[in-house]
Amino acid sequence: MKVLVKLGGTLLDSAESRARLAKEIVSLSTQAEVVVVHGGGKQMTRFLEERGVASRFVNGLRVTTPEVLDAVLKVFAGTVNAQLVSALRAAGARPVGLSGLDAGLVDAEILDPDLGQVGRPVHSDPRLLEVLLREGYLPVIACVAGDAAGAIYNVNGDRMAAACASGLGVDKLFFLTDVDGVRDADGKVFGSLSSQGAQDLIRSGTATGGMQAKLEAAVLALGEGVREIVIAPGSYNQVLNSLISGCKIGTHIC
Repeated sequence: MKVLVKLGGTLLDSAESRARLAKEIVSLSTQAEVVVVHGGGKQMTRFLEERGVASRFVNGLRVTTPEVLDAVLKVFAGTVNAQLVSALRAAGARPVGLSGLDAGLVDAEILDPDLGQVGRPVHSDPRLLEVLLREGYLPVIACVAGDAAGAIYNVNGDRMAAACASGLGVDKLFFLTDVDGVRDADGKVFGSLSSQGAQDLIRSGTATGGMQAKLEAAVLALGEGVREIVIAPGSYNQVLNSLISGCKIGTHIC
């Protein structure tokens, strides 16, 4: 069984949280082949604020100027990736830090010129991941992609996870985030949701910002053959072991 775990940046902001999640990922890797994709939006916003650069978002996506793209490489593919790799190694894994740039793992194209260098994944080549998994390594992927012409793109972490999951043909995709799951208009968490239901939440304006991006990524992954997707609270103790055991935590989309 193959499982992809996407970690939101908020969960990686403290050493304690990183260490706890690293131990859970290592435990999961004894039952399945595991790939990790991570964001780092909170860290990115803080990095830019410290340099007097304001962050601007459109539908949950960060407008990426050349200055912001430089920060993306320093924060996502640099600090956040290295900290997570270090935590996973301390937990007993053999992690390998990557981005979509490596070996053409994820190629992208401009999503919208008004967003700058924000990319939309268009192809994922899983061969590097397959080699690493076969040899017992744990791939840890930052949400940066490129193309054959040498361009570099900032890719939403959820869409990056969906692209890697579908390219590798994973059985389960777990989005670990800082909320309990997908909520309806009254604030109640859905236990399960269909692809059509997810699209309805986006169209109605109930799901916006980061949750909109997660649901859009989930719909894409379902369309590419990923059979089960869960949006679950990363703060829940032993969340990964619970999910792999079939416990009903968060919102299951299938």
